[in-house]
Amino acid sequence: MVNLIEAQKPLLTGMMRLAGLRPIDVELEPGTTMHVWAPKHHAGKKGTTISPHDASAAATGGDAAAAAAKKPSGGRRGSRRKGPEAKPNVVLIHGFAAEGNVTFQFNFGVLVSRYNVYIPDLLFFGKSSRTDSADRSPEFQARCVAAALARLGVARCDVVGFSYGGMVAFKLAEARPDLVRSLAVSGSVVAMTDAVNRETMERLGAGSSAELLMPETLQGLKALFSVSMYRKMWFPDRMYKDYLKAMFTNRKERLELLQGLLDSNMDAKMPTFQQKIMLIWGEEDKLFDIELAKKMKEQLGEKCYLQGIPKAGHLLHLERPCAYNRQLGKFLAHVNSQETQATS
Repeated sequence: MVNLIEAQKPLLTGMMRLAGLRPIDVELEPGTTMHVWAPKHHAGKKGTTISPHDASAAATGGDAAAAAAKKPSGGRRGSRRKGPEAKPNVVLIHGFAAEGNVTFQFNFGVLVSRYNVYIPDLLFFGKSSRTDSADRSPEFQARCVAAALARLGVARCDVVGFSYGGMVAFKLAEARPDLVRSLAVSGSVVAMTDAVNRETMERLGAGSSAELLMPETLQGLKALFSVSMYRKMWFPDRMYKDYLKAMFTNRKERLELLQGLLDSNMDAKMPTFQQKIMLIWGEEDKLFDIELAKKMKEQLGEKCYLQGIPKAGHLLHLERPCAYNRQLGKFLAHVNSQETQATS
């Protein structure tokens, strides 16, 4: 019997191709490949694989924008470089329940005209391959994203992270301020400490994060969607079953990733970020409520902004994509206009 979720993927793939994105497999090391949807100027006809030896070739269109923006115009209008290389780069990092293109299916389309959009599948998600490394920390995922972007020639970018992807984004920004210019995060925390995890699980009545985020049964998946969305939505049981089969693959490794979140943050302290940070939050988020976002904003300081979206839960970018896209667009336009002014 046809899996309804898998059957929809060719349509989504077609939409992404029409938007000018192409699937690229970026080889990080032998046996470890990160699948990335990237601007078409990186790819050949149907797609390509980029190995470490191809890094210089991949850079032809990746981040000439940063260099081009710093070059003097010579006093003549129109002398700045135009085309794909002149666009700022935006990286979208998905959460735990779906791969990149599924997570941001309602969001990438409004960005591609102004930005070079990159949507990686984190390791053990989507089409990214396994790794022999035993490291399951969000820092490891951040290093892999940074390595893939380097292979693609991206030297500067704005990063958008959702849920688990937000935690990876925070780690990436902390470790690589030279790479990450700004952060836009929703439904996430800087570090999943034991205290935050315990309070969240108790509030939701879940035994553990693994029980909640890696459901094995129809009832478990329904419970996950129930706490993730503000609106109560009905789907036929067959669609839930197909979603379980299509999206919750590599179970052993993903359970290790969840444990890695806690292990790596047992003694976590709030880092000092150089970047501007926008927290875009569903005001009815049950996983990480708006009060947690307010507290995090205070801890992150004056460079952090918080924008709540009413009548939206954890999956705000899917529930209210227009409102989410509007806030994200304003923030990206703001950080880009400031950099343009600083370099002009």
